[in-house]
Amino acid sequence: MGTVTIFVLKAVIAVSLLGSLAVQLLLLPLAWADLAGVPTPARVALVALAAIFVLTLQVSAISIWRLLTMVRRGSVFSAGAFRYVDTIIGAISVASLTILTLAILLAPGPAAPGLIGLLCGAALVTAGGALLMVVMRMLLRLATRREAEAEALRGELGEVI
Repeated sequence: MGTVTIFVLKAVIAVSLLGSLAVQLLLLPLAWADLAGVPTPARVALVALAAIFVLTLQVSAISIWRLLTMVRRGSVFSAGAFRYVDTIIGAISVASLTILTLAILLAPGPAAPGLIGLLCGAALVTAGGALLMVVMRMLLRLATRREAEAEALRGELGEVI
């Protein structure tokens, strides 16, 4: 991956992180104020779910940033990359559960059934993203093994020469 691509991706992540901070600092308090007529437990749950969802996006963005740094350094095919991939899988899974929880909380109320269906579909698609990351983790495992095998072969070749 080229340095320009990595730079652009990091710029997009930086802008996204700034936007998510704006959501946390500005929009979540506004959402809290807008829900003034809603019973307190529901109000707390809705704003907390939104905050958790934004946090999962931030955790994923920071982990991707770290992986991009490893790519730039040429060290992505190492054991250190797995903690970031695992963190992304966990964050996406939590995001999926957050969306599903929102659907469950809205279902008994006056929310349109179509909205509940859309939220359940979004939760399913998000869970699919987590599963895709699990597959990517397996591919990283294979690539890491190949890298280790290649390094061992280079060492043996160096001894022969």
